[in-house]
Amino acid sequence: MRIATFRIAGERRVGLVDDSAATVAAFDLTVEQASHGIAAVIGMKTLPRTLSPVALSQVMLEAPIPRPARNIFCVGKNYHAHAAEFAASGFDSSAAAGVVPAHPIIFTKVPECVVAHHTPVEIDAKVSTAIDYEAELAVIIGTGGRGISRADAMAHVWGYTIINDVTARDLQGKYSQWLIGKSQDTFGPMGPWAVTADEMDLSTAGIRCWVNGDKRQDSSFAQLIFDIPTLIATLSEGVTLYPGDIIATGTPAGVGIGHNPPVYLKAGDVVRIEVDGIGTLENRFVDRA
Repeated sequence: MRIATFRIAGERRVGLVDDSAATVAAFDLTVEQASHGIAAVIGMKTLPRTLSPVALSQVMLEAPIPRPARNIFCVGKNYHAHAAEFAASGFDSSAAAGVVPAHPIIFTKVPECVVAHHTPVEIDAKVSTAIDYEAELAVIIGTGGRGISRADAMAHVWGYTIINDVTARDLQGKYSQWLIGKSQDTFGPMGPWAVTADEMDLSTAGIRCWVNGDKRQDSSFAQLIFDIPTLIATLSEGVTLYPGDIIATGTPAGVGIGHNPPVYLKAGDVVRIEVDGIGTLENRFVDRA
């Protein structure tokens, strides 16, 4: 199932998307329930009844979880080719440990950076002049837990969405850690909706990214260095995971910092990310007013 968070007539709703008919049918939820986005239905054994469908063109899509309950867990250097290009960039504070990490590199993005499909991403030239894109698959936890084994990990996954892990590379280098450069306002485009785990075949699905129509990234989830069960097991070893937690699984090669010289984003650029089985996340980059 494709489940979206959206606004219609000024109200936030959560509903079932029919991609072929280009419609969305809101679940019969209270205003308070719908305020949490798709987090409202995570964990429900039976989904609420749906109301009459409306055209997607008549609603404003929001991020599936418009404001996550806590920071988004993110993974660095999780594709072999990207690990190599990043290690060579000079911005990699973990490069001394080797090009390919021995264990997952985990960092976070603050919840407030999340924005929706087709929402502008703001470039503040007073803060950063080295803005980069990172196309990523995001895992949404459905059943929480601590000490989750690799063998049991996929049973804890509710579904998936797309994230653009936008990064200020100069801030990433300046502070020798990644939270500030990753968590700038609007630096977490997410969407266009979420897809339940039963609809995704990660063994064959791929991810691609275009900047102004120029394909920059093209890979498959079979190329992950640390697979999703490993990431869940690693995080939950000492950190309790909760329903609605989000794990961004890393980006493949082809980011702006990987070019020589680097190719950073500027106002007017449009980044489009496509994931098999989910859809397309697209955002325009603009100067901050």
